[in-house]
Amino acid sequence: MNEPVWVWGVPLARWTLADTVAAIGGLIEAGRPTYVITANTNYLMLTEENPDLQAINARAAFIVADGAPLIWASRWQGTPLPERVAGSDLIFVLSAEAARKGYRLFFLGGPEGVAEEAARQLAGRYPGLQVVGTECPPFRELTAEEQKALEARIRSARPDILVLAFSQPKGERWINQHFEELGVPVSVQVGASIDFAAGRIRRAPRWMQKSGLEWAFRLGLEPRRLFGRYARNAWFIVRMVGRDLGRTDRPRRSMSSTPAAKVSSPREITPP
Repeated sequence: MNEPVWVWGVPLARWTLADTVAAIGGLIEAGRPTYVITANTNYLMLTEENPDLQAINARAAFIVADGAPLIWASRWQGTPLPERVAGSDLIFVLSAEAARKGYRLFFLGGPEGVAEEAARQLAGRYPGLQVVGTECPPFRELTAEEQKALEARIRSARPDILVLAFSQPKGERWINQHFEELGVPVSVQVGASIDFAAGRIRRAPRWMQKSGLEWAFRLGLEPRRLFGRYARNAWFIVRMVGRDLGRTDRPRRSMSSTPAAKVSSPREITPP
């Protein structure tokens, strides 16, 4: 694995979406329990506010950049990331690759019924996809007995990939705490991306995604829920950019692209 790009305190893999899926396949073949983090601007802000997340990030197999501001910041630093790897794209492309290679998936989290609907929609889209379990635990803290029972059901299903749809940073903390005893080769936290897979929330048009305006589309859909979070994220970006501008050791901006790490990439699959 090549050296990560550090953006605002978080090490991000220099990978495309295809590279990421190939790397997950490599982790499955290795068979050791690991986890992957999809980090957006909100997660970087949470990492700054919660020091325990730094240790969680360090234990991850890798972290991908799920946010246009992270890509822009990497370019400004002179160490450009090749592209955004959005969890809302990854869940589709990973499901397509799982159907092709026979990987077993388990969906955990989201509102009641969403994991089941996501599994149904993805299985219909990608024939042969094996979803070996779905769970929507209550949003409250589980009792010790409930937690043990949940872990037992996941282990008995023997998934290759555990797709986790908890809030941030609850999901990252949960994976870090339980991934070793679960024994799942790859756990990946995708948060609200499971809502897109279930058809519960619409994605922004592709041009908005590519131009970094997907946040505006989502804010228009859920203004009451997202306004406070996005306002905090905006202030975090302003502070980080101000800090970067004040650094005397900041590398000169590079107009060239740093190529992505070359792993055994799967065939190109365009997410919906």
